Amino acid sequence: MVIDIITIFPGILDGPFRESMINRAVEQNLVEINLVDLRDYTVDRHRQVDDTPYGGGCGMILKPEPLFSAVESLKEKSPARSLRVILMTPQGRTLDQQLAKKLASMEHLVLICGRYEGVDERVRLALVDDEISIGDFILTGGELAAAVLVDAVVRLLPGVLAEEASENESFTESLLEHPHYTRPPLFRNMAVPPVLMSGNHGEIKAWRRKQSLIRTSERRPDLLDNADLKSIERAFLESQKKQGY
Repeated sequence: MVIDIITIFPGILDGPFRESMINRAVEQNLVEINLVDLRDYTVDRHRQVDDTPYGGGCGMILKPEPLFSAVESLKEKSPARSLRVILMTPQGRTLDQQLAKKLASMEHLVLICGRYEGVDERVRLALVDDEISIGDFILTGGELAAAVLVDAVVRLLPGVLAEEASENESFTESLLEHPHYTRPPLFRNMAVPPVLMSGNHGEIKAWRRKQSLIRTSERRPDLLDNADLKSIERAFLESQKKQGY
């Protein structure tokens, strides 16, 4: 996969992609991440990328000319069969695990990082394939949102994680993940559940599934609407409700 990130502040993203799992994925040629400085696509000597809004109002708007030039140049050079241009904006649909999976199947992503009051509307209308938000809050720019999206997508690429590592994570089956424990077995009078030390893999799997159901019911019951549950699991959840859990 190739991921191009168009920004006027590429320095913000230097750090996140030089560490941990994403850095390893880059070194193993599983993903190519390019920071594209929008100012490189300006034509005036001041390298201006923004201007005041028509109609008045506070703030500045990212101009259409450099954004069109940047995206069209990246598209022209791309050999990818599947390319998607994404605008990082609080007005977009919210990023979730299912969307991250879909994006991980693409060959080339071009992320546009909004700034100031946003981008010229013609960019959204003519250039953008998708608009994505990471939540109902406002950031100073789209760079950190882009970093979150890249992290969520890259970890799903083949070879980045062990296959089973992503299969049992929260949201994979519209369920939250079960609790985890490690050594020591007893810490400040808090003990590891005996089943996890039993060596019985069948009982461990059943315990984890049950805990996942309980945790989802308590914290994110909305997810259960899309969860593929057996009738016995739904009956278990109903019994938990009746008992006041």
